Amino acid sequence: MQTTSQLHPTYYFSSRRSSIRSNSSMKLGGWNSSQLGFTGRGQSLRFLTPIHKTRLFVISDADDGHAYAPVLEEDSNTNHVIIQTLKGKVHWRNTLQQLERVGPKSVGVCLLTSAFVGMVFTIQFVREFTRLGLNRSVGGVLALVFSRELSPVVTSIVVAGRIGSAFAAELGTMQVSEQTDTLRVLGSNPVDYLVTPRVIASSLALPFLTLMCFTVGMASSALLADSVYGISINVILDSAQRALRSWDIISAMIKSQVFGMIISIVSCAWGVTTMGGAKGVGESTTSAVVISLVGIFMADFALSYCFFQGAGDSLKNCV
Repeated sequence: MQTTSQLHPTYYFSSRRSSIRSNSSMKLGGWNSSQLGFTGRGQSLRFLTPIHKTRLFVISDADDGHAYAPVLEEDSNTNHVIIQTLKGKVHWRNTLQQLERVGPKSVGVCLLTSAFVGMVFTIQFVREFTRLGLNRSVGGVLALVFSRELSPVVTSIVVAGRIGSAFAAELGTMQVSEQTDTLRVLGSNPVDYLVTPRVIASSLALPFLTLMCFTVGMASSALLADSVYGISINVILDSAQRALRSWDIISAMIKSQVFGMIISIVSCAWGVTTMGGAKGVGESTTSAVVISLVGIFMADFALSYCFFQGAGDSLKNCV
């Protein structure tokens, strides 16, 4: 290999009857040159030839208003979803399908989890409150704990593990298999068709799931307290009724709605930005669930700090 500004190649042509030698000069302007040789049965050829360096660029085609990159812009997705929802431009058929998927098909696992969590907390509270002679306060404490924290957080965690992972895996598979590009070719916006219905469905289904989980958790707590510890169900329910306020239920629904938006937006964002084939789909699904859980706990702290400040008096009527 030679790299010079001026090369003097030598050509040799030989055969049985004749032989020719030619000298010439060639300006290559700094090209890389390599020496090539060809040999045959009756002749040989030896010469220098330049090697061209070629650099390839991928230039996005913006004639149709979209970049060629197979990634949806995360920063504009959330704003687009909100604007389209406020305008009423929603794909209602997909929204109803996702609403059924998030709501009725998730009821069983949410209620089962809430029932066992309620029984576990009942065991802890009843043991300690019985020693203090505060049996009549057990129902109020359980009602406040379930309405303000446990029901929305537990429901959101279950939905994040079941629905959030499904959203990320489904959209990730569509992204790596170029189905989202097919939607654009057909004239449909992938955000309107895929992301917006999932965000709306999660935001609407989570509050109702939270109310159902609150009811089942209180019912399981009252049954366990009555059957094991001898505290009447009427005492539990009366204490809960005196401790609860309407704001406790409203705050639980607001929290669950915010948690549903976090789960759906994070899962869809990680799904539509998936790259790397099957491995990328798995990594996006794992990251979506982890980030959703972290976002739920952070939002829970922020909302609790805003909703419940100062000293409370909810348990005054239960003592």
